[in-house]
Amino acid sequence: MVAGGTTGILVRRSALVSTTLSPHPSSGRSLALRADVMLALTTLVVAGIGVVMVYSATRSKLLLAGLSPHYYLNHQAAYVVAGAAVMLVLAALDYRWLEHASVVLYVGFLLALLAMFTPIGSRRLGATRWLQLGPVQIQPSAFGTLVLIVIVATFCARRPEGLNRQDLLKVLGLAVLPILLVVRQPDLGSGIVMCVVLLAMLVVAGIPNRYLVLLVLGAVVGAFAIVHLGLLKPYQVQRLTGFLNQSKNAQGTGYNLQQSVAAIGSGGPFGKGLFHGPQTNLSYVPSQPTDFIFSAVGEQLGFAGAATVLLLLGILCWRVLRAAHFARDPFGRLLATGAFTLIAFSAFENAGMSMGIMPIAGIPLPFLSYGGSATIAFFCAVGIALSVHLRRGR
Repeated sequence: MVAGGTTGILVRRSALVSTTLSPHPSSGRSLALRADVMLALTTLVVAGIGVVMVYSATRSKLLLAGLSPHYYLNHQAAYVVAGAAVMLVLAALDYRWLEHASVVLYVGFLLALLAMFTPIGSRRLGATRWLQLGPVQIQPSAFGTLVLIVIVATFCARRPEGLNRQDLLKVLGLAVLPILLVVRQPDLGSGIVMCVVLLAMLVVAGIPNRYLVLLVLGAVVGAFAIVHLGLLKPYQVQRLTGFLNQSKNAQGTGYNLQQSVAAIGSGGPFGKGLFHGPQTNLSYVPSQPTDFIFSAVGEQLGFAGAATVLLLLGILCWRVLRAAHFARDPFGRLLATGAFTLIAFSAFENAGMSMGIMPIAGIPLPFLSYGGSATIAFFCAVGIALSVHLRRGR
């Protein structure tokens, strides 16, 4: 009996020592094993396709101008590398640091938006959306949705019992100011994305149904009033309503849409082949590397290529939504929900407007449209989702 008891004690002590000396669940190796490799790899694959598509949409025009055909290729590749590095850093950091930094990020973003109306604000194509910091141009509105996600997640996560009327008014007040400053630039597309993300996060936060109905009705009435009271510029109204009558204004906003639809339709089942699309090579589609990059995919890679790109974006969104589902706390759930809505709505709106089934709002296609600020911002959204997934259930 004594021997058996002694043996039992030794076994328990051995197990205790083994447990003590074993790696802590929060160690780097443990976190690496919990990483969502599919999400990271899918993001990199889509971004790689984007680099090729940007090159295909710009090379001919640059050659005709006597410039290096690799100019946009090199820049977009650099943006992807920088974005991937930021994604990995954010994934390695515990996402809860964002809660502590939320106020600093929010105030810093507001100051960046206000700086647009100072001499360091750069005006181009009738809009003041960029800050010129030496040789670098930054578009703060591209990061606006991320800041909104962080501040709304922080506010709502600290009210686990749900949002009452006073809380709802407070969170709307926090959101309205940056949205108005973004729309004032004007950057209507980013403003629309911020509104959609805000609504989705409020739903997940548990807003009462009666308030949700009032918000939706208020948004509809507000949109109607903005359009009919002349608060938008004429070209913005034309872009938003052009898809309803695509034959109207064929030489203006309608021209962009018609050329985009023609390019996608000419691709057929398998496309004209990479670098062989006449609509793309002859630069018939305005703003193709940015707003209408999906038309380059449709023309050169056809229905199969366009469907593959949408499938990859769908997988990416599914993995981000999965991170929200398995999040360990309300803050992580709201962060991942915001990241999912940002990527999913941007992809749906951009592809839809390129095909003529959605209004033209100037929203980039995630990881494919040319642009440094937008590319890095989407990588940041995935990095936050990776961090939430890494620390699920801990």
